[in-house]
Amino acid sequence: MLSLPQSTEFNKRIPKQKFYDNLSVTPELKRVFVEQISVIYWRNKLATSTLNVGQGENVIELEVFEIKLNQPSLDIRVLQLIDKEIPYHILYLLEYDGEYQAWIGYKESSLVKENTFKVNSYYHTEWLPQESISLRLDGLTMDAVYEGFIRQIAWRRLEVEEESTSGERIGLKEAVERDDKRQKLLKQIAAIENKVNLEKQFNKKVKLNTELKALRKELEGLK
Repeated sequence: MLSLPQSTEFNKRIPKQKFYDNLSVTPELKRVFVEQISVIYWRNKLATSTLNVGQGENVIELEVFEIKLNQPSLDIRVLQLIDKEIPYHILYLLEYDGEYQAWIGYKESSLVKENTFKVNSYYHTEWLPQESISLRLDGLTMDAVYEGFIRQIAWRRLEVEEESTSGERIGLKEAVERDDKRQKLLKQIAAIENKVNLEKQFNKKVKLNTELKALRKELEGLK
């Protein structure tokens, strides 16, 4: 499916109980693990020891987890919990009824707790047949391999960030931060558009439209 080198194959089943028994999981989230997930496999381990690439400054290893689902969606809190507790970067392959989604988070080391991470944003593909999930293994370091996966999976959400005003390619961190701002603005715009449609008073509608115009202008500046 991903055509990764045989040297990276791990193919170990991970009992889902390991996640909700050993980590700080609420009863509600434990129920999500039980009801939404069928089985979890650790498919690949990408590292300098398994690939012919250099060590990264931020990425030591990148694990590939395949999660087989009992339904066509997964509560994102599951991925957030796993990413928070496992001190490596992770590419997820969600499978349901023979189709797959690739998920990956932009993951940074936590400044609060050593050996833990925070994920600011997740990116994912559409549901696709197995043969259509194709990710290139690009880059000479683990940092570059990780960035390549994010840019391929995020696709249009980050592709507009190709160059800065100086003509140089915008770094991944800045591209992700700008996309985060864009997504927040889109949500704000949608909420105010809904208020405009429901508002009956002319003066309030004018005020809302003024806010809407300002937000749309700010959004245009991020494109």
